[in-house]
Amino acid sequence: MRLLPLAQKTLLQTTTTDGLPERYAFVTLHRPANVDDSVTLKGILKSLLEVNRDLAVVFPAHPRTRKRIADFGLNAGQLRVLDPLPYVDFLGLQSRATVVITDSGGIQEETTYLGVPCLTVRENTERPITVTMGTNVLVGRDPEKLRMELSRVLAGKAKKGTVPPLWDGRAGERIAGILVGQSPGVKAAI
Repeated sequence: MRLLPLAQKTLLQTTTTDGLPERYAFVTLHRPANVDDSVTLKGILKSLLEVNRDLAVVFPAHPRTRKRIADFGLNAGQLRVLDPLPYVDFLGLQSRATVVITDSGGIQEETTYLGVPCLTVRENTERPITVTMGTNVLVGRDPEKLRMELSRVLAGKAKKGTVPPLWDGRAGERIAGILVGQSPGVKAAI
């Protein structure tokens, strides 16, 4: 996360944060299973509107997600829906969030590294270490489970995770060492 200091500095200088509350839920949704079916997307948006009563929702919407919301005539008007953001701005907002609600595997990893509570709107994950060691909780599409986990976060009882071993930003160095045969001890660590 070498870009984190830049992201946090940039966050203070961007207009994206104008009027941004101190505490907010940061939302990303893009998976076809969540956004391509009108009933599913309507249920998720309804849950997000409920979240918005207790905690402002900041939602940089994927273009396909935004199109589906419009195509299905769904209401997201009370949410702070943003255009897609450059990565550094996105990372800054994510790092400052009270909670992240997502269906993205990469975001699950980033929140684990950042120590930000993550509620994943999926039944499973290809990043199970974010659940077993990290800050990630799978809530599926169950609005009651989302409410329950969000209540835990707001009460200061969010799942506490740890950064998994070897998530130190040096994977490239370890891989290069293995490839050139300079670091036999690293091979055993991986």
